[in-house]
Amino acid sequence: MSQLPRGPRSRLLTTYKFLTRPFEFLTHCAATYGDVFNVPVVSGDVVIAGGPRTVQDVMTAPPETFLPFATRAIAPLVGEHSLLMLSDERHRRERKLLTPPFHGDRMRAYAAAMADTAARRLTEAARAPRAVAQELTQAISLDVIIRAVFGVEEPSRTSAFARAVVAMTDALTPALTFLPPLQRELGGLGPYARFRRRVGELDALFRAQIERARAAPGDDILSLMVSARYDDGSRMSDQAIFDELRTLLFAGHETTALALAWALDHVHRHPGVLARLRDEIDALGPEPDPERLAALPYLDAVCKEALRVYPIVTESPRLLAQPFRLGEHELLPGTGVAPCILLVHHHPELYPEPSRFRPERFLERKFSPFEYLPFGGGHRRCIGAAFAMFEMKIVLGVALSAWEFRLLDERPPRPVRRNLTLSPSGGVPLVLRARGRSRLYAAA
Repeated sequence: MSQLPRGPRSRLLTTYKFLTRPFEFLTHCAATYGDVFNVPVVSGDVVIAGGPRTVQDVMTAPPETFLPFATRAIAPLVGEHSLLMLSDERHRRERKLLTPPFHGDRMRAYAAAMADTAARRLTEAARAPRAVAQELTQAISLDVIIRAVFGVEEPSRTSAFARAVVAMTDALTPALTFLPPLQRELGGLGPYARFRRRVGELDALFRAQIERARAAPGDDILSLMVSARYDDGSRMSDQAIFDELRTLLFAGHETTALALAWALDHVHRHPGVLARLRDEIDALGPEPDPERLAALPYLDAVCKEALRVYPIVTESPRLLAQPFRLGEHELLPGTGVAPCILLVHHHPELYPEPSRFRPERFLERKFSPFEYLPFGGGHRRCIGAAFAMFEMKIVLGVALSAWEFRLLDERPPRPVRRNLTLSPSGGVPLVLRARGRSRLYAAA
């Protein structure tokens, strides 16, 4: 018999709180019920694992224990062939095919493009009287995705892709994501119909770019996907490529951009952190090599701490396909189980003064995959994790090497729900100006 742990009782109120104030809600639940508790939402029961021991139990369980969670909710965004939707052998097969471009030499080949894109966008932002960090970092991350993943180089096509991506992302509201009953087209007039039109417009651009990649392959990730072969020699279908491209967009564009916005805010609210970080970056010279930036230890610690304090997604949910014991509780198939990234990252036994931004934690000790998990973990860990951290360090390094920033809001932003992600309220308004150290970056 199932033994669901304690938790809030009202399904509707719980869903509302989880949608609107996830940070406060999850923190309150952990303080009230402990490391393991049940969250009853409209899509079902989700048992939260909020401590490293229970997270380890989930992440080391055999893969066949779980299925993807809330597939009905995320299918409209990523598609039925997305890696996020697959399980068992299909998931292993797709993951094996897609992983190589996001690691090693293939990933490092995009370092210069990341640095150049950041320099160009930062230079444009410096000409304006004010900027919003979240909008700026989204523009940088989107340019990197369009160039490195899609292989689009022409300015007119880059702009068309950017408009289509932003339109699709803006049309995906938290309500559509968390409340599947709202996913109805209603004669083409409702918000879901608008979202589906935006998906169709983006897929039309994907279709044309796939044909270009087939005709003239490049070193971008789309070209690698088009030419890749499964173990049996077969290729990915066009629809599978569409779905994986949309998945990479959501998982790579939004998350990296928001992490960078949070990092810029944190660093500029802690003068000691900023001074130490600038000293480390400036030691590389006025025009630091992007790969050397990505190897800086304190810069790495700053990026990790930004992802610890406010992880971009609060949990990494799964759906039980088999009975499963979590702590004292016997859970039945069909129950959601979610290692809670946010709660583990704020566990006081792991991270003393957990709300304090203190990058030195990551220089003083190494955390296990069950203690630090901004990209999830286990066999479903984000395949783009290394790529995202690489980009984050290069962009932040370029920004602090060549520009001075001044925050325009004295109050620290609070985390608010964007869709599945947590973004800084207000987007972090700021002013930036060139430091005068780098002709290359300042004139990009």
